Amino acid sequence: MTNELTIGLIGAMDEEIELLLAGMEQSEEITRAGIRYVTGTFQGKSVVVCKSGVGKVNAAVTTQILIDQFGVSKVLFTGVAGAVHPDLNIGDIVISTECIQHDFDVSALGYPRGVIPYQEISAFPANEQLVALAEKACREISVGNYQLGKVLSGDQFIASRDTVAWLRSEMDGTCVEMEGASVAQVCYKNGVPFVIIRSMSDKADGSAHVNFAEFTIESSQRSHAILEYMISQI
Repeated sequence: MTNELTIGLIGAMDEEIELLLAGMEQSEEITRAGIRYVTGTFQGKSVVVCKSGVGKVNAAVTTQILIDQFGVSKVLFTGVAGAVHPDLNIGDIVISTECIQHDFDVSALGYPRGVIPYQEISAFPANEQLVALAEKACREISVGNYQLGKVLSGDQFIASRDTVAWLRSEMDGTCVEMEGASVAQVCYKNGVPFVIIRSMSDKADGSAHVNFAEFTIESSQRSHAILEYMISQI
């Protein structure tokens, strides 16, 4: 049963949830499927914070448990991503309008890349109210540049300029990461509103070894500030 007062907060890595955990009160831990879920309050709201781990399967399992076990009424996913849109720079924010799996490929049977056969939709739309709230947060707390756009997900760390160009031209991607579309699909199938908020940690162009580690922490701090504002307004 959905608890209208409980918000599910997911990050893929420790850096993406440690600030949330530090700000929680009355927290308790529960482990399901090897995933640690921390319940409590944040900004006076009931929340469940968890780390999905990397990749689409981890993200899907984590999200379904959030919905089944904890009855969350909405899901906010925060983390870092590689920039695909040419105007994005390291530290910029992307707020999802929709999410799709870029590595889902049944093109040999005539389906466009990313399309899941025999299914109503394959690009899963984020909740408009949550998108608007995330956009308001970016403006109010002055996090710098941000864009609304399509988040591409796949079980690959993209590090090729040619691949980035293809993801932009053929799939209209704004950024690329490894979890968002799985969270989106599970939320869609369960009727739970969601939004994905990504801070750019690299350009997905082969330079990640230079800047990924350095900017992951900084990017996570930006994402956290947005979540903090959003939760205070929900």
